[in-house]
Amino acid sequence: MKELDRVHLSGLRAVEAVLRLGTLVQAAEELGVSVGAVSQRVAKAEDALGVTLFLRGRSGMVPTAQGRAMAGLLTTGFGQLAAAVGEATRDHGTTLVVSVAPIFAARWLIWRLPRFSARHPEIRVRIDSVEGLVDPNTSDVDLCLRVGTGPYPDLRAERLFSHRAMPVCAPEMAEQLKTPADLAHVPIIRDTNSTLPWSVWLEPEGLDESILGPGPEFSDGSLCFDAAMGGAGVFLAWETLDLKAMADGRVVAPFPRLQETGRFYWLVSARDRSPGAAHRYFVRWMKEELAEDGIELA
Repeated sequence: MKELDRVHLSGLRAVEAVLRLGTLVQAAEELGVSVGAVSQRVAKAEDALGVTLFLRGRSGMVPTAQGRAMAGLLTTGFGQLAAAVGEATRDHGTTLVVSVAPIFAARWLIWRLPRFSARHPEIRVRIDSVEGLVDPNTSDVDLCLRVGTGPYPDLRAERLFSHRAMPVCAPEMAEQLKTPADLAHVPIIRDTNSTLPWSVWLEPEGLDESILGPGPEFSDGSLCFDAAMGGAGVFLAWETLDLKAMADGRVVAPFPRLQETGRFYWLVSARDRSPGAAHRYFVRWMKEELAEDGIELA
């Protein structure tokens, strides 16, 4: 361990971030410091180690052979450090950190979470609700729920259920929609940040996305859904988004045919960290809740 005395930990952290992210700018954003500070820390680390880890040029920071050799080792090492700090600073065995997208947390999870707490009062659940993907290998997050095509080779991943979508709107607007072709005559609500195209639902119906007209646009799926409930138009929503609102009658599916999007919900956790009891209890409970909602598990 005496080798570590040669270089400051912040220097190694800066080196790891630049190696993993590829640029000083991205490393600075992640570390919460200036670009100059990252550059200075990397230079000090190189001086302390007596090796050149990056070549500087017009193309930016290009890792040398020594730098590339260190990349994976540093990322793994800092991941283990993060896990160790997380273990030391949480209530051991009673806290579960779950990372989910804000819209899933708001529309599905929080309405059901009290039932988990009632079943397992000894487990404190901390919801980490963020848009960006969290890497459980390098954080204190125990469990992530992701939507994607997979696989996730550097993580422990379990496919949970298929991501499916269908149009939804307010009950009053549904009265104007007798066939899917009638979608051409109503406002279409669009999420400008979504990668889910209308074609995934229209093509199985024998229709093309070009039939759709204009409508309100929002940069958040939750706002789009609220707009649909308010009667502003029709929104292509996914299954877990509309369950409660449909049960309450605030939104309806004029054509109740769910179509596969080619994506799946995945349960993702750290590759080298075995799931604890709290993790297992939470996954079992979530599967029970989804099955109760009529969602077919993978």
